[in-house]
Amino acid sequence: MIRTMTIEAMRARSELVTKTREFFLSRGYVETDTPLLAPWLIPESSLEAFATEFKHPFMEEMPLYLIPSPELWMKKIIADSRTNVFQLCKSFRNAESLGRLHNPEFTMLEYYTIGGDSSSSARLTEDLFEALAPPDSPKEARPPFRRMTMAEAFHAYTGLDLDSLVQEEAMIEATRGLGLMVNSEAPWEEAFNIIFLSLVEPALPMDRPLILDEYPAGIECLARDIPGRPYKERWELYVRGIEVANCFTEMVDGRAVADYFRSQAEKKAQALVPHVVDTRYPEIFGDFPPCSGVAIGFDRLFMVMMGMRDIGEAINFPFSGFFKDKAKTEA
Repeated sequence: MIRTMTIEAMRARSELVTKTREFFLSRGYVETDTPLLAPWLIPESSLEAFATEFKHPFMEEMPLYLIPSPELWMKKIIADSRTNVFQLCKSFRNAESLGRLHNPEFTMLEYYTIGGDSSSSARLTEDLFEALAPPDSPKEARPPFRRMTMAEAFHAYTGLDLDSLVQEEAMIEATRGLGLMVNSEAPWEEAFNIIFLSLVEPALPMDRPLILDEYPAGIECLARDIPGRPYKERWELYVRGIEVANCFTEMVDGRAVADYFRSQAEKKAQALVPHVVDTRYPEIFGDFPPCSGVAIGFDRLFMVMMGMRDIGEAINFPFSGFFKDKAKTEA
């Protein structure tokens, strides 16, 4: 197998890891180290997992899963400690396309701030970029961040009023009105994604990092609702048109979290890789502190800061190379 990272890139990545740890430790965050192999996961219908099994001649077999993110474990630590935490770890997502932006095994940077919200996390993330960016990093990857709401983006690039499209029928009609194909029985989120991925995301400005804020409440997630409006306190960060980070003001209402778990667990029953759900997990939100969390794809972060165009330049032994090696072996 051909290693795709140069020695110079490995040194630069090592320096970025060191600076990341220094950034959070200097601000009083505690670095956590949580399991990558878990007996249960948070149900997220948009993600597929990798499954395996614990085997022992004298013990009961147990299904296990590679984590798609450390969120479940980090929130258990927050519930016990009420402390700002961060973690750099491997995460795994199955059934996603391979290409210049995707690898099934990737490094995640995740951090949670007690008492924070999506706005304060945006400022913290901007400070992080300022601290991490090498002197010769592209200006498109440097602060200051630009901010745009999802409603503003939809209006700018499709002419649609997103506030008026909260019902499935209206969103499906709008999708077809733009000349895009959508099934008449499609759920709201599917129709939204067709418009967003086809017309909005490709048109987002790339002159500097972009906070795309206030995601629709119709996209089910563990972010807090904006009172009186059909949106959530959630943003995603785009750099050079590439999604790099995702942030929530975390949903901390135990009943709302339990409702989310039930809804997503029903959808996960149709997953390619069904997994066990920790049904007692929502109980930790009985006395959970208000907080905000950010998840950054660290490989992509390094890639955009170094001006790279392919994630294979930012990691060693990318998964796509396994297929090439397999083909050579079988030839």
